Amino acid sequence: MMMWQTKKDKDESIPPFEQQRAKVIAEMGAQLWTLRLEQGLSLEEVVMLTRIPRRLLQAIEEGNLAELPQPVYTQGLIRQFADALGLNGTQFSSTFPTDMNSVSQKLGWKTISVGQLRPAHLYMLYVFLIFCSVSGLSQLLNAVTLQASYSQDSQDNQKTQKERIDQQQVAQNHQAQLVQAVSKLPDNTIEPQQVQIGVTLKQKSWIKVVADGKVQYEGELPQGTQRTWMAQGQLTVRAGNAGGVLMSVNKQQAKQLGEPGTVKEVTIAANTRS
Repeated sequence: MMMWQTKKDKDESIPPFEQQRAKVIAEMGAQLWTLRLEQGLSLEEVVMLTRIPRRLLQAIEEGNLAELPQPVYTQGLIRQFADALGLNGTQFSSTFPTDMNSVSQKLGWKTISVGQLRPAHLYMLYVFLIFCSVSGLSQLLNAVTLQASYSQDSQDNQKTQKERIDQQQVAQNHQAQLVQAVSKLPDNTIEPQQVQIGVTLKQKSWIKVVADGKVQYEGELPQGTQRTWMAQGQLTVRAGNAGGVLMSVNKQQAKQLGEPGTVKEVTIAANTRS
């Protein structure tokens, strides 16, 4: 007969201090996730700010202890994650328990008085203290190494960002100087040396266009047609239905060429502005 293990049974199989640690990381991850979304940051952007792999950031947000390293390293990751979001990383990460003693304080475990200890208890306590001392020293050394690495990475990030800002400032100054120099050029250096005529047909009309003495177009254009011609010297436009033709000179406001149904011819020279 198959026996199904319930969630309650699974929870009871997990040590109390691990259950408390899982609860704390779930609450902290939810806070970091909410703050990241409020700031409009993606996980990839946080990876660039912290240099922490994406899978570890995602594990923190999801409260997935199985994907995270030892508690002391996890606390360092949480601190750097919180710093990147504008929080006090040291204060925020301090609530994450890194050893059994801090967890036991959160759980409110009762201690045994010295008078209740028996030789077996003392022996176990002695072994436990030795184990905790060795483990604590190892974690302390690892934490110092990890913190030094994080500090170096942070300094490198700040240096890179400062160099990027300096480069942007130089580019902006150069662009401003270029715009200022162009604005001081004489007017004759930026005036067009050609004449341009644009026509828009409100009604169909016969059109003839002569540019610098050469016929550019001659024929009937349908309603809605838009055409543009250019010349070095002068342009001549002749329309069979002047009232149906709107003409603009050098991209100025278009005007009706003449009266509807009349034939009109207009010649525009290159130095004409209106």
